[in-house]
Amino acid sequence: MAKTKYIFVTGGVTSSLGKGIVSASLAKLLQERGYKVTIQKLDPYINIDPGTLNPYEHGECFVTDDGAETDLDLGHYERFLNIRTSQNNNVTTGRIYQTVIEKERKGEYLGKTVQVIPHITDEIKRRIQILGNNNEYDIIITEIGGTIGDIESLPYVEAVRQLNWELGDGSMAIIHLTLVPYLAAAGELKTKPTQHSVKMLMESGVQPDILVCRTDRHLTKEVRKKIALFTNVRPENVIESIDAETIYDVPLLMLQEELDKAVLKKLNLPIGNEPKMDAWIDFLNKFKNPKDTIKIALVGKYVELHDAYKSIHESLIHGATYNHLKLELDWVHSEKLSDDEIIEHIKKSDGVIIAPGFGSRGVEGKITALKYARENKIPLFGICFGMQLAAIEFARNVLGLKGANSTELNPHTKIPVISLLEDQKLNLLGGTMRLGNQTCRLEKDSHTYKIYKNDTINERHRHRYEFNSNFEKKFEKNGMKIAGRDIKTNLVEILEYEDHPWFITTQFHPEYKSTVLNPHPLFVDFIKTAYQLKNNK
Repeated sequence: MAKTKYIFVTGGVTSSLGKGIVSASLAKLLQERGYKVTIQKLDPYINIDPGTLNPYEHGECFVTDDGAETDLDLGHYERFLNIRTSQNNNVTTGRIYQTVIEKERKGEYLGKTVQVIPHITDEIKRRIQILGNNNEYDIIITEIGGTIGDIESLPYVEAVRQLNWELGDGSMAIIHLTLVPYLAAAGELKTKPTQHSVKMLMESGVQPDILVCRTDRHLTKEVRKKIALFTNVRPENVIESIDAETIYDVPLLMLQEELDKAVLKKLNLPIGNEPKMDAWIDFLNKFKNPKDTIKIALVGKYVELHDAYKSIHESLIHGATYNHLKLELDWVHSEKLSDDEIIEHIKKSDGVIIAPGFGSRGVEGKITALKYARENKIPLFGICFGMQLAAIEFARNVLGLKGANSTELNPHTKIPVISLLEDQKLNLLGGTMRLGNQTCRLEKDSHTYKIYKNDTINERHRHRYEFNSNFEKKFEKNGMKIAGRDIKTNLVEILEYEDHPWFITTQFHPEYKSTVLNPHPLFVDFIKTAYQLKNNK
């Protein structure tokens, strides 16, 4: 293709309509038609990135191969498309303003007054087009966070208006995701919220080409025609997005509605081959027709907001579906429940996930869960902080080191099983995080090696504290195997408890790499073993 085409996805009426899922679904269909596609997210908040946000504020922080801390929607993009994203796939207002202010301080604007237009909008346009300038992609989908009418989103909408004018006809398509609610008292679907939302978008100089209408019931021809008339959109470009049983239904629903064809016509691109989606349909058939159920307890401190553990949840679904099982996830609060309550939850489960996290809240509840699962041989999977707490629990209850702790939790502990490295202590807090893709070498006699079937693996990290090498010999002598080490630093990456059917804890985050068509082997094997043990009982 001569030049990259752009698709912009905006949202109106209300938040949480599913722009990320619709964007990922459209990208999947275009990918199946033979186009090279990626998706980027523009977030209107002033934080530089979500790395410092409380999960209650924004859900999980998704980490890319290159170490960018990004919006959780990038996880959806990767899981749907089976591709890798980067720091260029997520842009925040904070990053935009930081770049502009740094340029101003260096004198790059030659003393001019720095303004939202053109300086902020120019930087937004530059960021939007970075992925397109390397000629790697045919189509780039850009999801604009927030809701039309929000003050925070206005510069992004203005940048879209300018790009539409600059790039010319056939270079871009604008999709507006909106809501068509059903009022029970009136007994009908109401189009007025959609009309007002599009009107507000048009007041900013942007005319949507396609409307995707979220609804809990089918849109009639009359409703579609009415929406089209009042929004200046062609009737065939009013697309229904009905509530689905699972997010993985959405690509097939969008295929039925011919969203991909509408976009390609607007972009003056060949329709290409009809998407077969065979592997996707096979996944859905397994998901909807399981042979049995598997119950997993996820022990964490943010369980009220399920999005805080979005990638773990989806990875468990991938692993369960691969094994023809339905996942039943028990969200266990490690802070608010007593030890006895936590144990009761675990007794009823076939496997346990010890979730990642930072800080001291909920730690003792996780340690209770770890101890019970280890002693009672319940399959256990610890991730990141989960590995560190597994080390602390083992030191306390097997090695008899009662004061064992992490210097993150107790800076004055006399038994720092988990601590900062010496060179980390010299740096500022924000510069000590291990982030992104790193290589780990596996011990060939380890359980993890048998699962990966490879002696070197690449996984993503997001942590600061490390296993203290002074305790390695004691751990291994007493049955806690060091199954994997970082290939460059020799730092401990994986701990396995050997006297156990499945007890694997990792310093890295395997959930970031699980996709619909390539479920992560650790999650697949964890579910498989938990189910086998369930049947043996």
